[in-house]
Amino acid sequence: MARTRHPLEAAIESIVRLSGWSAIVFVALISLFLLKEGLPAFGEVPLASLFGTRWYPIEGFYALGPLIWGSLVVTVGAALFAVPLGVGAAMFIAEVAPRWLREVLKPLVEILAGLPSVVLGFLGIVVLVPAIRETLGLATGLTALTGSLLLAGMALPTIVSVAEDALDAVPSAYKIGSLALGASRWQTLWRVTLPAARTGVLTAIMLGVGRAIGETMAVMMVTGNAPVVLFGPHALVSPVRTMTATVAAEMGEVARGSVHYHVLFTVGLVLFVISFVVNVLASIVLLKRRAAAGRMLS
Repeated sequence: MARTRHPLEAAIESIVRLSGWSAIVFVALISLFLLKEGLPAFGEVPLASLFGTRWYPIEGFYALGPLIWGSLVVTVGAALFAVPLGVGAAMFIAEVAPRWLREVLKPLVEILAGLPSVVLGFLGIVVLVPAIRETLGLATGLTALTGSLLLAGMALPTIVSVAEDALDAVPSAYKIGSLALGASRWQTLWRVTLPAARTGVLTAIMLGVGRAIGETMAVMMVTGNAPVVLFGPHALVSPVRTMTATVAAEMGEVARGSVHYHVLFTVGLVLFVISFVVNVLASIVLLKRRAAAGRMLS
């Protein structure tokens, strides 16, 4: 005999189902809007110019190269700083820190994740920019390195929180078995716990990098906003301009329907595709992690 469903249960199920579908619809609508406003740029600007190395809209130069390069330098630099520090901090909180210290550090990490980016950008201007300028003897502290350090600080809470949860979810039998076989605490952590949680740690890294890619205000405040392409060791200590900073700085000043307007939406479209790919990869990794955990439990 079929069970009669309570009206409240049916209503809640409908709301949950509607919420799930609405997320897909919203992403699809955003994609269509970006395509509608961004694709005309490919017909208005020659491809050679669009993928060139000079961004100067006043004179009709709309090259995306400097913007993509700036985002790449800042994001890779942030990952180089944030990944080892974030994973190391997660390992310390999950496996090394005493219980009382863990109960203090975990909420602090969550609080750091909620700080507004404009506040961090202000702190970067007041503290980090002068420190970089004086330490390295530069003409200005508004550089890609400054943006990388600031973004690393913003990505750290995400990496630490997700990676710590992954490490904490490793079955205690793995650790006990390793210690029983004569492995040290460090060997157990490095060769047993961390490999067992590698899927979750990788998810944490991808989510942290995804936040770094999409950050706007903090990057715009500390990177100097110079759309140039420099290679070699000087790339990190020179001003750059990211895609997000360009859209935020220029979108309010362009005429609707102009070439500049459409190119800015093309920049947003490229950024949307990059962020979408990163999030999809993170979701795939997370699903594999859940599947692997289900096989272990079964």
